[in-house]
Amino acid sequence: MNFAVDPGDNLAIIGPNGAGKTVLLRALLNLLPYEGAIQWAPDAKLGYVPQKIAADRRLPLYVNDLLAAKARLLKLPAQDVRLVADRVGLTPELLETSVGILSGGEFQKALIAFALLGDPNVLLFDEPTASLDELAEEHIYELLRDLQRERHLTLLLVSHDLSVVYQSATKVLCLSKGKPCFGPPREILTPETLEAVYSAPLKFYKHYGH
Repeated sequence: MNFAVDPGDNLAIIGPNGAGKTVLLRALLNLLPYEGAIQWAPDAKLGYVPQKIAADRRLPLYVNDLLAAKARLLKLPAQDVRLVADRVGLTPELLETSVGILSGGEFQKALIAFALLGDPNVLLFDEPTASLDELAEEHIYELLRDLQRERHLTLLLVSHDLSVVYQSATKVLCLSKGKPCFGPPREILTPETLEAVYSAPLKFYKHYGH
């Protein structure tokens, strides 16, 4: 499998469950052993937003504590926590809220704020809107579009929402039990390719509004 991502790209990684999408992200982050070569640009700084975290959300961990812990690890000033929190829409009240009682959308914003600490220029997302309702999904995708534009980010995200992929992605990587495919959405997201990838006929809406 070969693919290349240019600065400013929005790469969507699609495919059925079990195709290896999360494994690929973890390999790109050097969290898993792999064969072959992965070459990042010398100036690449990576941030990662997992689909879920291993920590027990019942623990009395406040959002501010979570962000402050990473800031201390990176030796960042305390104001960096406030800046990323403000940018993703985490209010002072939410910062003093236990992680375990956040809504799905609020929790995702906390994870995005965590990833933004250290000022990465590449963000990797594993299904950023999994388990969110439609309104929360729209807010998260709008936030990602705004962050990419403002910070000149390169995005790599696993997504099952093909309509959003068609609308927002600049490149698509398909993983399946067959041969992977890679290219621009209008070439990849065809009925024939999607049926080959998902082993079933698939339809989606090519909407362009936000």
